[in-house]
Amino acid sequence: DLEHDAKLCEEHGVDLIFHPTPEEMYGDNFYTFVDMDVLTKELCGLSRPVHFRGVCTVVSKLFNIVTPDNAYFGQKDAQQLAIIKRMVKDLNMPLSIHGCPIIREEDGLKSSRNTYLSPEERKAALVLSRSVFLGEKMVKEGERDCKKVIVAMTEEIEKEPLAKIDYVKIVDLSTMQQIDTIAVSYTHLTLP
Repeated sequence: DLEHDAKLCEEHGVDLIFHPTPEEMYGDNFYTFVDMDVLTKELCGLSRPVHFRGVCTVVSKLFNIVTPDNAYFGQKDAQQLAIIKRMVKDLNMPLSIHGCPIIREEDGLKSSRNTYLSPEERKAALVLSRSVFLGEKMVKEGERDCKKVIVAMTEEIEKEPLAKIDYVKIVDLSTMQQIDTIAVSYTHLTLP
């Protein structure tokens, strides 16, 4: 929502918004893409196989045009953040990527897409944050077996008739590959 974003930016003292059209970014006969292996093959990449190719391409184009020293991405999209960090490292891009904390709404939801939900769907969507918090609680209390955490989270989600599970996985954040055991110093549980 550009109008809403522009208003927020103005309230925070932003002087300039870069908002090119698709034609400006991808011109006629556009043939070049930035693709990545491994990190893009799991989680969201399973059901959206070319999504991260598009993300890597547009973000690398943005970085080349704007040449920032720092870029900030929300931790809400943990896989995307890991992919962007890896792309910047692998391609020796001269900037730092910073993960920004998840900002949840008062009821626990965390996505700007929530505005598309009906009141009933919005209430049902809370099952996702409840399941993540359940998994986090289990790990904090000492559970290290990923299968047990995943089963508990899945059972919590399945209590909600409107919920449809794409995946519930616990992964190594550096590879996005599933793990069997959670290290004592875990960092993230990932669920869309």
